Amino acid sequence: MTRQFTDAAIAGIGHTEYSKASGRSELQLAAECAKAACDDAGISPHDIDGMITFTIDNSDEVMLARCLGVKDLAYTTRIPGGGAAAAATIYQAMAMVNAGLCKHVLIWRAMNERSQYRFGQNPNQQMMAFQSGNGTGSLLWCVPYGAMTPASWGALQAARYMHKYGVTNRDLGYVSVQQRAYAATNPDAWFFGKPITLEDHQNSKWIQEPWLRLLDCCQESDGGVAILVTSLDRARDMRQKPVKILGATQCIPYNTEVISNYYHDDLTEMPEAKGVAKRLWEMTGLGPQDMQAAMIYDAFTPHVLLQLEAFGFCKPGEGAGFVKSGGMALDGALPTNTNGGLSGEAYIHGMNSMIEGVRQLRGTSANQVTKRSVENVLVSSGMAGAVLGRA
Repeated sequence: MTRQFTDAAIAGIGHTEYSKASGRSELQLAAECAKAACDDAGISPHDIDGMITFTIDNSDEVMLARCLGVKDLAYTTRIPGGGAAAAATIYQAMAMVNAGLCKHVLIWRAMNERSQYRFGQNPNQQMMAFQSGNGTGSLLWCVPYGAMTPASWGALQAARYMHKYGVTNRDLGYVSVQQRAYAATNPDAWFFGKPITLEDHQNSKWIQEPWLRLLDCCQESDGGVAILVTSLDRARDMRQKPVKILGATQCIPYNTEVISNYYHDDLTEMPEAKGVAKRLWEMTGLGPQDMQAAMIYDAFTPHVLLQLEAFGFCKPGEGAGFVKSGGMALDGALPTNTNGGLSGEAYIHGMNSMIEGVRQLRGTSANQVTKRSVENVLVSSGMAGAVLGRA
């Protein structure tokens, strides 16, 4: 297949501190991280002409544009799918820039997800109404039968995989331990200076026995993350060395839900991630052997294994062994979630993992890969993914 080239690039990244109680509005968090991304790129927020966020972000585009002093928005859009939207925002921004619709696209996600509301709790009536729509939403097929939280949905999805391949909860602990090791040496991480052992993982309380413990789950966090996407030519004249978006894509196959993915014919794989991998490798002409690092959405530890397998870094059922042997470590075959991931650094719906991919390519990560030159990094949020590369 003919290789497809793009000319979009990430020119700026920004984030607030990550906390459990930000003490300010989500709009202020959005403005702070957006301004930080513009400062990082060396441009004025007045020059932003495109904006992208998640459908469930509570900050309004017009209000944020007013806060930033944006002069003229040419295009705005929102991406559905919860955390699956993280890499999809990069996909949309790439498309907007390549189509000539916008010059400078701001991506943001800001949330007081610990202090204001909690995704990990049973859904309230407002959430039920939002997700159920006209009575056909996935929550109406889950909640009446006791599957009321993301952890219960993630556990149900993982159960068949774990049974088929003999993966135990102790095996999952190696993912947690590695990510917390990264977080412990990352000053921006909530768990900075706080590594864990495998026994710490095994002593954490059950959330969904016998599949998921507390330390298999991502955090609930307050904070904001922003990314500025522009053309590669423009980015070369800005403050930072640009990071090319070599390719980005989505895959939303039949019968896929945001997290309650237990409707597929084969529950031992993640078909949306397999579809993303197929399109991404075809689009870029690259493959798993060409990646020097990966940032993989880790709402729950089994999701990391499923994506490692879907993208071809290991064979079906071999993800747990890959991690246990040190495959995710800084000197391993594929340094993964080097910021500590969503369980170690913060849970900003996966956007903090996107900017860690940029830092690895800039050479500025707190846990920088040095065993090899970082030329290409995979960023994945399940239903979407992108390959970022050096300019």
